[in-house]
Amino acid sequence: MMDNVDRFQLDRDQAVLVVVDVQQRLTPAMDQKVYRRILGSIELLLKVAAELKIPVVTTEQYSKGLGHTVLELAAACADGVVEKMSFGCCGEPDFMSRMKALGCTRPIIVGMEAHVCVYQTVLGLLDAGYHVHLVRDAICSRNKTDFNNALQLAAAAGAVVTTTETATFQLLGVAGTPEFKAISKLIRER
Repeated sequence: MMDNVDRFQLDRDQAVLVVVDVQQRLTPAMDQKVYRRILGSIELLLKVAAELKIPVVTTEQYSKGLGHTVLELAAACADGVVEKMSFGCCGEPDFMSRMKALGCTRPIIVGMEAHVCVYQTVLGLLDAGYHVHLVRDAICSRNKTDFNNALQLAAAAGAVVTTTETATFQLLGVAGTPEFKAISKLIRER
């Protein structure tokens, strides 16, 4: 029973935020209302990561064709972007090297597209022994059927499907700290 509950835990000392392929030429293909919503969630999680000193790993799928990370996220994601050709991040040796070097066992996954690169990344990380947290309001696909399928398959495979606020408050753990005050303000302004 304890093992089953343990995978749902998010500890800031073991967390890493993985931003998958939120790129300039990919975003126009998304429903713009949905994209704006997930962009806000990703921006919040990047601010939370900065406040709590949680590392961020960002990937870009074939940047020659899809462009680089969108301007709204580029500065917060600038620390070591991993270029990849494989859909799943784990197929890129630099990504796995970075993950191993960080030593963090609880990746928090955000980005696009949910049913392609995000989903394949989730499977790869689960297979490598990570406790994966997939943030449902910080991922998207071009259509809702693919998005829903990705969530169902990821959960069935063993990923913890969560939300931005659930993950944020798990990472905080307690109220009354300076971090709590700073992050609470960000959530209220959201």
